[in-house]
Amino acid sequence: MNWSFYALVLGFCIDLLLGDPHGFPHPVVLIGKLIDALGRLFRALLPKTKSGEIAAGALLWVFTAAVSTAIPALLLIFAQKISVWLRLALESIMCWQILATKSLRDESMKVYAALQNGSLSDAQRAVSMIVGRDTNRLDEKGVARAAVETVAENTSDGVIAPLLFLAIGGAPLGFFYKAVNTMDSMLGYTEPPYKNIGLVPAKMDDFFNFLPARLSALFLLAAGVFLRMDVKNGWRIFRRDRYKHASPNSAQTESVCAGLLGLRLAGDAWYHGVLHKKDYIGDARREIELEDIPRAGRLMYLTAVLALVVFGAGKALLIVL
Repeated sequence: MNWSFYALVLGFCIDLLLGDPHGFPHPVVLIGKLIDALGRLFRALLPKTKSGEIAAGALLWVFTAAVSTAIPALLLIFAQKISVWLRLALESIMCWQILATKSLRDESMKVYAALQNGSLSDAQRAVSMIVGRDTNRLDEKGVARAAVETVAENTSDGVIAPLLFLAIGGAPLGFFYKAVNTMDSMLGYTEPPYKNIGLVPAKMDDFFNFLPARLSALFLLAAGVFLRMDVKNGWRIFRRDRYKHASPNSAQTESVCAGLLGLRLAGDAWYHGVLHKKDYIGDARREIELEDIPRAGRLMYLTAVLALVVFGAGKALLIVL
């Protein structure tokens, strides 16, 4: 019996119920500490040159990915030797911690609540927890736009991509993906001191997110059908704007969301006090409004459910065959 299939379903349900409780130990924190420690180690061992920094990033990537995959695999093997039910419980918890469906919606709704209460400073503070840009420069519409954008972009990184890797290889492969994604989040910048050491992690993140990002866009369009959104416009904007981003993957889902909601997203943004010029994604058929934040959340939720059904059906079919 393939226990990973049941663990995926249970983990998904636990995530929808509990999300990411504050104070609860999270493996991604440990992955982050491992990345930080290995980064310091390999930088100390290798030459302080461009090639040395790139080599350090490559070694860091290999070791982090290997350790993040091996440890959960060994834990599950050990648990199964004791009891298959212990293995199921442990892998279900692992799947829950890999997914970020509810936490993504909850964090965006904190922004919604702050704007609804008329507190721009609270909204800026809330949105700063889920975006990397300078939020103190944003007005109410800018804050709402940033919240919608991060829900759209993270529909792939935080929900659909983890679901796909979990469906293929259970929790060990799910943690492999989280390690890849976390390395890019911590190191994948184009400015010093990360420019060289972050090159391999950034490229590998692009590689492993290539398929999930495009599947996520299709699932978003399918969810748009059920939610009676403008799917025709979503498809049009997706085809036109899906590469209007420095990353080959980030605009895949953002373009669909912009088209479905009839909004213009992205554009110039400030990072660490520096203005970055960016293309717009979508057409401004209307002005963004507060209710677009929960709309994006509902779209993301339904997209996640559709992906679980499709991936689960595919895995169940493979089990039967």
